[in-house]
Amino acid sequence: MLAALYTTSIRLYQATLQIAARFHPKARLAVQGRTGWIKQINAKLADNTAPIAWFHAASLGEFEQGRPVMETFRQRYPGYKILLTFFSPSGYEVRKNYAGADFIFYLPFDTPENARRFVEMVNPTIAFFIKYEFWYNYLRELKNRQVPVLSFSAIFRPDQIFFKPYGGFYRSFLRFFDHILVQNQESVDLLKGISITQVTLAGDTRFDRVKQVADARKEIPVARDFKDEKPLLVIGSAWQADMDVLIPFLNRFDRPLKVIIAPHEIHNDEIERWRSQLPGQTVRFSEAANHSSLQPFNQLIIDNIGMLSSLYQYGEFAYIGGAFGKGLHNILEAATFRMPLFFGPNYGKFQEAVDLVKAGAAFPVTDSASLETVFRRLYEDPSKASAISGDYVTQNTGATSKVMEVVNGLAISRS
Repeated sequence: MLAALYTTSIRLYQATLQIAARFHPKARLAVQGRTGWIKQINAKLADNTAPIAWFHAASLGEFEQGRPVMETFRQRYPGYKILLTFFSPSGYEVRKNYAGADFIFYLPFDTPENARRFVEMVNPTIAFFIKYEFWYNYLRELKNRQVPVLSFSAIFRPDQIFFKPYGGFYRSFLRFFDHILVQNQESVDLLKGISITQVTLAGDTRFDRVKQVADARKEIPVARDFKDEKPLLVIGSAWQADMDVLIPFLNRFDRPLKVIIAPHEIHNDEIERWRSQLPGQTVRFSEAANHSSLQPFNQLIIDNIGMLSSLYQYGEFAYIGGAFGKGLHNILEAATFRMPLFFGPNYGKFQEAVDLVKAGAAFPVTDSASLETVFRRLYEDPSKASAISGDYVTQNTGATSKVMEVVNGLAISRS
């Protein structure tokens, strides 16, 4: 009965998305990307004879989290092809040409017939679900076919439906996994409290990923020249709600400070509005080549996508956006470069933010005045917070190795 209601809700969501696709570009991509999926998969897998490892990510953030495991799996099991699926266009459209996977598709909606057809066509030898992805019909189909299924970098909270008295159906999702590798001890305790025992405390593979990114960082001459050996604040993934706090602060701050601003999304009208409100002179990255010197500019606005992780190498301080809205963006990319971190108040669901606040390396703010107070204090001596921030990343790497230990214990061939 509950399985039927679940499937009905999936069908209703699919129908709603099809209506929304007429008006919303992201919904349109989600619908168009799944149109004719059987034909797409048949065509691309037609000549494949190698075993397949299936990795599924909801979106771009989960993809980055899973990337170290995918790349390590490929190194250790070179005879396999890697098939990667996304639920969201924000993942698929950005990474549809990712060279580390052999096949990349949208995940068809989780109905019994789609799950049956997809798993039959792909015929995976092993499947990985990254962090939050729990799809009943796919998991049941994989279990019925005795395909080993792992979840990694998962994190659980007491308020989730799995742990409610009425959450029995959703608890059954978790029993389909052969192993669940979680980020923290609380998740272990919660799962064992509902008799889910195939659990390992492994940590978060994002730490491994940010170390990879930091090690492979690119030199950005424009950012280096703009910094001009002065203290630099890097503002990453900024939304309007973040800038409503930052702009008054920057207009009041009277000490030497350069500022790089990387918006979460590139909208020219928004960038120009921010530019008109910021103190002194502001230059866009795309305009930087038009100036013989960037020394006179106070702010550099990044009007492209893809360089934020490398920009952090130039900073002494970082503000990470999103936590005045639904959720904080990636703070580990900044933390790995050893600097104090600032962000808004909605960070409680992010373990790394909670840890760094508790340790004294990250500082949540509620308004412009609170940001100014804590920033002025750290401006004088950021060294302690900087050391804590960088050490936290270093001490928490290694989750990928723990995932691979579980994989190595499964009865799958290396050929």
